[in-house]
Amino acid sequence: MGICSQPPTPYGQEFMCVLNFLIVVVCLFLEKKILRLEHFLVVPSEMSSLSGKVQTVLGLVEPSKLGRTLTHEHLAMTFDCCYCPPPPCQEAIAKEPIMMKNLYWIQKNAYSHKENLQLNQETEAIKEELLYFKANGGGALVENTTTGISRDTQTLKRLAEETGVHIISGAGFYVDATHSSETRAMSVEQLTDVLMNEILHGADGTSIKCGVIGEIGCSWPLTESEKKVLQATAHAQAQLGCPVIIHPGRSSRAPFQIIRILQEAGADISKTVMSHLDRTILDKKELLEFAQLGCYLEYDLFGTELLHYQLCPDIDMPDDNKRIRRVRLLVEEGYEDRILVAHDIHTKTRLMKYGGHGYSHILTNVVPKMLLRAGVTTKTYECIRVIAQTERLPSQFPPPLLDQASVVAL
Repeated sequence: MGICSQPPTPYGQEFMCVLNFLIVVVCLFLEKKILRLEHFLVVPSEMSSLSGKVQTVLGLVEPSKLGRTLTHEHLAMTFDCCYCPPPPCQEAIAKEPIMMKNLYWIQKNAYSHKENLQLNQETEAIKEELLYFKANGGGALVENTTTGISRDTQTLKRLAEETGVHIISGAGFYVDATHSSETRAMSVEQLTDVLMNEILHGADGTSIKCGVIGEIGCSWPLTESEKKVLQATAHAQAQLGCPVIIHPGRSSRAPFQIIRILQEAGADISKTVMSHLDRTILDKKELLEFAQLGCYLEYDLFGTELLHYQLCPDIDMPDDNKRIRRVRLLVEEGYEDRILVAHDIHTKTRLMKYGGHGYSHILTNVVPKMLLRAGVTTKTYECIRVIAQTERLPSQFPPPLLDQASVVAL
């Protein structure tokens, strides 16, 4: 079913939902200013009678059951598309299995070690880390693996069943380097059909449904195939009312170009997440200019602290302290309703099993540091939970506990 044919019953305006995935309502920055990190909700149009639910890999869930939610993570994927061959003098260490003696080298050269790029080999370790995430107050995450980097919805379903963590799978396609010849040959209408089918009926040949579109991969410069996927993304979103998550190319101009293409194709930018801003827009003035476009601003590389960023050596990757300062800047400029944070774990060495920070880093380390830097006492801090269409109730918790994910149905 293409964009010119009759779609399934679309969402009415009253059923279009936005998932306020509240990861961390983390601090009172200045004079009790609230930092609220909001996300989105998708509801299948064929089940409008159950509007206001979140579509996870196990089915529909009441928003109030989500808990603290990370909006950009990976649990089962491969990242061979970004392999960077090591220099000849380091080929031997690059072929060794991950061990304590070479862990430092692999952490600094993550994309030059092929085994490190096979996150899908660590299902049992990830299961343990999700249990730890849950024990530390985590409740849900959005798994952003899409076609091209080995999405595995069956594994996601098993992890959700065995850990009790709510997992929302993403529909769509990663960057051009992973597009098959069949994908490149598809029209915008055909690509739209694929995206809608993955949300309405199931992905990867299963009945397991995706709950968001994304992450949609974009390179710099953008390729023609990626542009078609963006246009299809906008068309599918227009029919479904679902959220979209974008992986921008590694240029400060890329997010602006992507938003323009989405707008021209009919997307709802207020329901669009621009990921990886911590490595994409580094200039403050440019960041504030982009923030005015109205999309969600995602700082999703928390825990990544590198002297040398292999995928784009010209980028000086910020550390977590700088990320916190940027979040504070955005709050002070009035964008507290547009901020999202996550880790984007996609290699083995970012797992706790291999000495990494794991999926609990924001809850256990980042939030307390935000409170400390903001000069807030550890007695209480205010957070807001949206519990109904218009009803908002304040709740207070001692750090580092956080309020549940906020959901608003429009």
